[in-house]
Amino acid sequence: MATAPAPQTDTEMPDEGTLPWEVNAAPHAYDVAMPDIYVEDRWHPVFADMRKRAPINKVVGSEYGDYWNISTYKPIMHVEALPDIFSSSYEHGGITVVADEDLRDSIPENERVEMPMFIAMDRPKHTEERRVIAPAFTPGEIERMSSDVRRRTGELLDSLPIGQRFDWVDKVSIELTTQMLAIVFDFPWEDRRKLTEWSDWAGDVELFRTSETRQQRLAKMFEMGAYFQNLWDERLSKGEAPDLISRMIHSPMKNMSQMEYFGNLILLIVGGNDTTRNSMSGYAYGLQQFPDEREKLEANPSMIPNAVQELIRWQTPLAHMRRTALQDHDLFGAPIKAGDKVVMWYISANRDESVFENADKLIVDRENARRHLSFGYGIHRCVGARLAELQIRILLEEMAKRRLRPNVIGEPERVRGCFVHGYRSMDVELTTY
Repeated sequence: MATAPAPQTDTEMPDEGTLPWEVNAAPHAYDVAMPDIYVEDRWHPVFADMRKRAPINKVVGSEYGDYWNISTYKPIMHVEALPDIFSSSYEHGGITVVADEDLRDSIPENERVEMPMFIAMDRPKHTEERRVIAPAFTPGEIERMSSDVRRRTGELLDSLPIGQRFDWVDKVSIELTTQMLAIVFDFPWEDRRKLTEWSDWAGDVELFRTSETRQQRLAKMFEMGAYFQNLWDERLSKGEAPDLISRMIHSPMKNMSQMEYFGNLILLIVGGNDTTRNSMSGYAYGLQQFPDEREKLEANPSMIPNAVQELIRWQTPLAHMRRTALQDHDLFGAPIKAGDKVVMWYISANRDESVFENADKLIVDRENARRHLSFGYGIHRCVGARLAELQIRILLEEMAKRRLRPNVIGEPERVRGCFVHGYRSMDVELTTY
């Protein structure tokens, strides 16, 4: 069975006597916004120690300013349930620990462009815009799309080489999710890989670190915007249709600014691409780490729906979400002050042993796997969660139908960042069982 790697840090863990919310000066082992611990896959022991000794703690003087770490399940649910106290709005700093106002103060004006998206809005604006998008992901819509998803998944799997090395991330995870995005946007099929490229540039918050990468990212975002503006203009005079662009046109969102349009596109592309894609890759990698669970699933495909939830829990494709306190609040004894940055680490809460027994292990028949927080909770819960679950479930079902097993060769290349938790590449070889 896989075990969590030992801590590798130049800083010390806090003393045993540290108060749960004691202010810690950076550099500090609990400054978990550092990207290296994710690309090197050594975040496990840091968060395990945090959950044990300081589940709510504050880091001061980090590269991204001061922030509170919320590392356990119950306090995260509490924060998520109080959206009028803990704001998601871009006007107060947005939803990530990295791309926030502390960093923007040092960014030149020409590199500072706001692209508001409804996930980074508070009520009532959030409710209004989410209501436009949500009908695209109702149970009825998911059922309507399911046969097409299954057909495309089967065709892709039948095209893969057996017994030959290939990159699972590129050939399977990216291709399947990009095809799905192209369908929900009614995006030109021959250009669908542009969606993946834009998603990677938009979701990589580490690109805010240097002027060069900020400008490159901005250029990619404007390239995306110009492309989607043409699609908007083409559909403006057409009738209602189920694609997401048409839904926005035939709704109050028709009057949103160009930057808000671009921001919502980024949200839908990153949300539709990175979460599903990295859970699909986590399927290949995770079951390789736990061969007893892989054998259990292969012997009993009826476990697949539950295994999907467990894979999403174990992988946690988005590591965190950030909120900003709008007023003072006592958070389980922690003195949160108005204006404080509060970071909810889903990646840690999904390993909370008080909720998930033997949490570091991927257990395909885990009874409470569905309780994971990978999609968030409350009013900001992922609007496309059902579609993500459908795509992953069908991938596992079609793999089982063909009795195919992905065998990971070596260690994958991981994303270097604290927001998207996933894989750049992963070499596999398919065998049959």
